[in-house]
Amino acid sequence: MNSDEFFRVSQCASTKEMWDILEITHEGTTDVKRARKHACIQEYEMFRMFKRETISDVQKRFTHTVNHLISLGKIFEREDLNIKILKCLDRSWQPMVTATLEFKDLTTLTTTSLFGKLREHVLEMNQLNDQENEEKHVKSIVLRAASHKDGKLK
Repeated sequence: MNSDEFFRVSQCASTKEMWDILEITHEGTTDVKRARKHACIQEYEMFRMFKRETISDVQKRFTHTVNHLISLGKIFEREDLNIKILKCLDRSWQPMVTATLEFKDLTTLTTTSLFGKLREHVLEMNQLNDQENEEKHVKSIVLRAASHKDGKLK
């Protein structure tokens, strides 16, 4: 206990009184907890992927929001969390979202596994983009030559 906390509770007559003071100091009153919970619920309900945000960043923000709500007593079903994740993704993710909703059992899939699948998809898409860019580069340096009747290039 640091000196500030010691002075807060030094005049208390019982340990219960000390506990109550420390609890309100660190966690807030019931009204403060309720307001915090409602703010977090709103943040969860409005949760969307930001423009140019990576899937890892989405995972960090989502996990932080959910963990905060859990600490405030909110209970989530695994399927609800997974659906929320899929619905918050931007339009570029739509094919992956559709495939996941069609073929995965969202009641047994953990959110960590879902984010892992999403990161795996990013890696695969990056590899495809790299391959396509390499093919374009190779094609751009290929020279086409056609000869005239006299053997000159045209």
